[in-house]
Amino acid sequence: MTEPQQSSSITTAFPAPPPFYKHFTETNLVRFTELQADSKTNLDDAEDNEISLSSLLDIPPELRYLQPPPPPPNGQYRSFGEDRLLAAPLIPLPDETSALYTSPPTPASLVQLTRSILLNFLELVHILATNPSSTEYGPKWEDLRDLFRNAHQAVNEYRPHQAREALILMMEAQVERGKREKEGIRELSTRVDNLLAGLGEGLDEREMEEKGSNGTDLGQGRGGGEDEEWEREMEEEDRMWEILREDLGS
Repeated sequence: MTEPQQSSSITTAFPAPPPFYKHFTETNLVRFTELQADSKTNLDDAEDNEISLSSLLDIPPELRYLQPPPPPPNGQYRSFGEDRLLAAPLIPLPDETSALYTSPPTPASLVQLTRSILLNFLELVHILATNPSSTEYGPKWEDLRDLFRNAHQAVNEYRPHQAREALILMMEAQVERGKREKEGIRELSTRVDNLLAGLGEGLDEREMEEKGSNGTDLGQGRGGGEDEEWEREMEEEDRMWEILREDLGS
């Protein structure tokens, strides 16, 4: 008794959502994620992040629906009560419909078909508005049908080219991002080299000053002036390292 009702509910024009959608709550998602983590640590295959069938039967029923089903083994699946193919071949135009574009289609041909649809639609509206009882709308209706079929067919044939173009754009974006990163690394390397060169020059000047002071003050102990000079040098070194860390962090 329940099977006919379920079948009729699936094949309706606007079927209701499946009843198990109520199980997709935030609490259940957190619980299912924890079960996935436990299953991943217990299984030998660490790359598989799915719960095995044996453990799937052990978890609560409200969490079983959160596990995605495996791919159809025979290459078919059922949607809205109809069997469909995963790799559906491109269906050609019906025999009574002639092709209105050259294959493979181009963006210009798609634009041309769209403009033809708009023009024929306006002509059909004009016929129905001026003389609703006229039979002249029949051929115009057939022209619109053929145009829509051709547009649908052209879009389906153009999808592989669209996928290739999208992949090209993604790869170009990755290349540009890599170039920007390399340029940023090159600029940062130049800034670091300049800072290190400045630090080296400062150290050389200090060594020269220390040698000069040692030559003039040989045999004398370090007094208060030398302590102040030493502290000032340490503060300058700390300031230079702080600038270096800021530049590296930026």
